[in-house]
Amino acid sequence: MLERGDIERAVAVLRAGGLLAYPTEGVWGLGCDPFSRPAVTRLLALKQRDVAKGLILVAASAAQLDGLLDWDTLDPSSRDAVLASWPGPHTWVVPATAAVPGWIRGAHEAVAVRVSAHPVVAALCDAWGGPLVSTSANRGGKPAPVSRDGLAADIVAGVDLVVAGETSGLGQPSSLRDARTGVHLR
Repeated sequence: MLERGDIERAVAVLRAGGLLAYPTEGVWGLGCDPFSRPAVTRLLALKQRDVAKGLILVAASAAQLDGLLDWDTLDPSSRDAVLASWPGPHTWVVPATAAVPGWIRGAHEAVAVRVSAHPVVAALCDAWGGPLVSTSANRGGKPAPVSRDGLAADIVAGVDLVVAGETSGLGQPSSLRDARTGVHLR
């Protein structure tokens, strides 16, 4: 678990528009304030990722996603399936409201979201008071690191803080499903 000082340092980095590397359920991730266009632009440049692909938002609770997801466009059983899978390593593509910035949605009308059970992720989101960007801490085409030692030197040099901790041992990114259809995307 994170020490109080570690959490405070991470939140200070986020407030300053900085980037974090942190452990998640399966791989190390990169995160920032999803509502800071400069932070997201910097993260995308570090990953060498096209903004059109979109990014995942991770939260400590479904309530942290209030106002961002257009639940009314899903049938009740689909919404129930999403909510029943959380917290956990299950990412869902859910129709987004206009409150989700284009630099998060990318070329999509939906947004990928996850409520994490990972203690570091949950502590960061709770201390931050909302969702964070969560994308694997690797450049496009490179393997996602499953340990702190697996973080590439250029990724470490490109972030403002590497948060202490370990993954939950899943060994791969979270599952990704479309909430509208149930189709597995990853």
